[in-house]
Amino acid sequence: MAEPAQPILRQASFPGMCPIEDALEGLAAAGIEERGAIFTRREVVEFILDLLGYTPDRALHQHRILEPSFGAGDFLLVVVERLLSAWKRQEGRQGAWHSLKDSIRAIELHQASYDATSLKVIALLRQEGITPITAAQLAETWLLCGDFLQTPLPGAFDHVVGNPPYVRQERIPDALLAEYRLRYTTIFDRADLYIPFIERSLSLLSKGGALGFICADRWMKNRYGRLLRRMVAERFHLRTYVDMVHTPAFHKDVIAYPAITIIGREKPGKTRAARRPEISGKALRALARELLSPQTPAPDSPVKEFAAVAMDAEPWLLATSDQLTLVRRLEHDFPILEDTGCKVGIGVATGADKAFIGPYDELDVEPDRKLPLAMTRDILSGDVKWRGLGIVNPFADTGGLVDLGQYPRLRRYLEARQDQLAKRHIAQKVPANWYRTIDRMDPALAKTPKLLIPDIKGEAHIVYENGRLYPHHNLYFITSDAWDLKALQAVLQSGIARLFVSIYSTRMRGGYLRFQAQYLRRIRLPRWQEVADEVKTALTAAAKRGDTAACRDAVFKLYRLSNDEQAVLSGNGEG
Repeated sequence: MAEPAQPILRQASFPGMCPIEDALEGLAAAGIEERGAIFTRREVVEFILDLLGYTPDRALHQHRILEPSFGAGDFLLVVVERLLSAWKRQEGRQGAWHSLKDSIRAIELHQASYDATSLKVIALLRQEGITPITAAQLAETWLLCGDFLQTPLPGAFDHVVGNPPYVRQERIPDALLAEYRLRYTTIFDRADLYIPFIERSLSLLSKGGALGFICADRWMKNRYGRLLRRMVAERFHLRTYVDMVHTPAFHKDVIAYPAITIIGREKPGKTRAARRPEISGKALRALARELLSPQTPAPDSPVKEFAAVAMDAEPWLLATSDQLTLVRRLEHDFPILEDTGCKVGIGVATGADKAFIGPYDELDVEPDRKLPLAMTRDILSGDVKWRGLGIVNPFADTGGLVDLGQYPRLRRYLEARQDQLAKRHIAQKVPANWYRTIDRMDPALAKTPKLLIPDIKGEAHIVYENGRLYPHHNLYFITSDAWDLKALQAVLQSGIARLFVSIYSTRMRGGYLRFQAQYLRRIRLPRWQEVADEVKTALTAAAKRGDTAACRDAVFKLYRLSNDEQAVLSGNGEG
């Protein structure tokens, strides 16, 4: 990756003359939430440094460590403490200070944070007996004010550590995002700012060096993390993964789904993993020793070991070993859902629900220009209880938008809402199509029997709809021209859907799962024509009766599950 020719300038630009610099200044002046600043507890900082091997018993002044976004100094101050302790142990108080000048590089975009933390570093150096002039010189050498993603950093680093900013892509000004896309190959789809932070941090590691970050875990499974996962798989080793969801890892509660990852610039190997540790110095020190131990973890250890976690761009699967073993066996023995005559889709997104959706009988358009609509609330009970909403359909059956001249009632309805509809991004792209919904609607789908599945749920919630309603965009659907849908409903509700989704999906706050199309398509299923007649009968009958136990018994036979596999599917095998 090419380095920029010069560092980012910090003085104010002439407004509008340099859009990239203007965008940076806007981001630097933003509040804590806009900058994605989250502050990490000291116990967690110590834990990550232990996992990296950045400990005072080593000659740390002979190593280089980088922190890409130091904020209030949660990581940086502990790094300085450890460096000084190691230096005194190795060199004594007579050691020359210049031996420390290349030991640390730390960067911060926000000027006020840079200034405040710089003073903290100087004060810490002074406490160790370093003269005011020398302390100021060290702080000035170590700390840089600028954009990590564009600031030149000569040389390589043995360690990179920190908590990169969690900034959603839509908060990054267009000019700056375009510049980042030119520099970083892993910015893909809706990637957040921490994705290029990780890419650049990894590219700056020396051979054998390691990165230790605590940040959101979304990229490890989501679509937007696929290119970064491929980069790790091809050139690095995921040494350690620690799930920190629902732990008090930060100074305040945040919706960040955090995880700690230690990634080394070395040949791939096994990955050690732990889940949701107790946040105390004693507990984390003990866990660090287990994670770093040369011995294979004992069966009752909180540390688990996984092989081949990072494989090309595939999601990282770090579930309990029995769940993963079962999924891998089913993937080997059975085809994917859409190879068995089933199709997975998502309901319609309009971009303006208030304009397109209303009580079906009150939508004043031609009868063939509206469809009865299924919403999440219509299926909360487990059966369809339609609340009477409908959606206006501006698309002809042939695919294009209808000619409003042929539909006077539709035209009046839409023109009454034109100001609202024309402001949408999709309408501004093609002004002539101002009245379209984001997604095209196919009326045939409303008449097709289907299974409806809400996006976010703790358990698989799968409801049979007999072919009267069109699904809204918060609902996924499955249709099939081969499988009996009632039987398929029984299979998916048995635990099979939750098993696959929990393995491949990222978890939401409260333990909820995303039952999205990309995860539903990973479900494995026998072909209906290959299912034994007695199993077909049992599945269909159990589904019609709503008999959960009978459904599971039939599914056990369908997949030829052993007793241990049955326990995993029933939830008794979770670790």
